[in-house]
Amino acid sequence: MGLSSPAGAQSGSSIREVVHLSAGGAAVRIRLSNRFGTAPLTLGHVTVAVRATDGAQAVSGTLREVTFHGAPSATVPAGADVTADPAVLPVRPGADLLVTAYLPVVSGPVTTHPLAQQTSYYAPGGDHAGDVSGDAYTGTFGRWYYLTGVDVFDPPMRGSLVTLGDSITDGADSTAGANHRWPDYLARRIQALPLSRRLGVLNAGISGNRLLLDGGSYGVNALARFDEDVLSRPDVRTLIVLEGINDIQQSPHQTDPAKITAAYETIAARAHARGIKVIGATLTPFKGWSVYDDTLEATREAVNAYIRSSRVFDAVIDFDAATRDPADPLALNPAYDSGDHLHPNDAGYQAMAAAIDLTRL
Repeated sequence: MGLSSPAGAQSGSSIREVVHLSAGGAAVRIRLSNRFGTAPLTLGHVTVAVRATDGAQAVSGTLREVTFHGAPSATVPAGADVTADPAVLPVRPGADLLVTAYLPVVSGPVTTHPLAQQTSYYAPGGDHAGDVSGDAYTGTFGRWYYLTGVDVFDPPMRGSLVTLGDSITDGADSTAGANHRWPDYLARRIQALPLSRRLGVLNAGISGNRLLLDGGSYGVNALARFDEDVLSRPDVRTLIVLEGINDIQQSPHQTDPAKITAAYETIAARAHARGIKVIGATLTPFKGWSVYDDTLEATREAVNAYIRSSRVFDAVIDFDAATRDPADPLALNPAYDSGDHLHPNDAGYQAMAAAIDLTRL
């Protein structure tokens, strides 16, 4: 998460955000944040519902009131988060959830996830959180405001899997609204497994994120956000780490692979201390990207060599091998290239998910 000036999240408005669920269950619990806000956040009225086919329309009979320690509203101090009470709402795997909040007052920059790859909606005329109809939601936006997670309660499942990453995990350049990020494709593969082997997939990718340095409006570095974005999530059994390409290609460039690999060791140690299995993923090719050069490529190759050979990880996913061009292994396969030579397209993200050995999760 980072911060930005609100667009749609205005005083006296209602925002209706669309989130895609990887798992099904009998109840849901939402997490909201004012971590980067500079003033208290008042949540005047909050609801959840299953989304109808598209738009801001809820499925009739599914809208539920959200409470906070039994209260119908909450005030979240600047720098703080809040977890709502569970709301009894049967949901199926792959459903879209509508999370709606009426905001009596919005002051200054707010906590946001900048790249949602999903259209959400706002109603500028007061409290419409209880509307089943989407008619009042005349505005749209492409971020998630305040919302940091949805927990689905389904005891028969094994637990959850977190994907810690940057824009490639966030789904940059995938088809908006189609849920074609590689964690989405992975979640669909997992849902085909027997119930005893299924895991909910929690996408903790943030575009622009780095292992070692903060990213300004794109939030804090992966080490700093690790406790909140990984360890605080419910029943995490497995962590997949795909981070580091931004440390290499963003300015200031990190060309010492040992500093990147030391971050991996810290992440693995912190996860292992909680009994979480850690899977390292190799960094995908980026030849042709605007800042690409031999020095940066050498760093990527050294980091990938460490990922493949180190015993720090419990398993390895070779996303590099899965996405590279057979004719030019330093570049993305043209069939998987979104066009900028760094981010995969839908087919590339699908190939990444297909490269994951589900027996190692």
